Amino acid sequence: MEEQVFGAGGTSRRRRSVWEAMKRGFAGRCPHCGRGRLFRAYLKTVENCEACDEVISHHRADDLPAYLVIVVVGHIVVGAFMGVEAMTVWPSWLHLAIWVPVTLLMSLWLIGPMKGAVVGLQWAQYMHGFGGEPDTLETHPELR
Repeated sequence: MEEQVFGAGGTSRRRRSVWEAMKRGFAGRCPHCGRGRLFRAYLKTVENCEACDEVISHHRADDLPAYLVIVVVGHIVVGAFMGVEAMTVWPSWLHLAIWVPVTLLMSLWLIGPMKGAVVGLQWAQYMHGFGGEPDTLETHPELR
């Protein structure tokens, strides 16, 4: 039996697997079918999936992928740096020569998969136009 969730206006929708959609997005695949490419360039998403024709162009990943990359890479690099610093006595220039390129390369490698996972999350949660209704700004009741 298919579980239903309710969206804006009481519309009934099929529940989408968040984990599966994010995993497909992380791999650079369409969050809906998993067959089509999600990116047409380094960080540019396709307009529509080539396999299932799902519209992808209206996603709003914005800055969240960059924030996630900063958190993940920061924890890895700072932890590794502190571990090496505790076990060795390297000069500052050697630390810079190692940790700056490692940080840049890890960040550049991880930004695409993170953006794909965020697009997959948005698709699974029917966010930002993935639910069929326009993406509108709602004002706070006290500001109306």
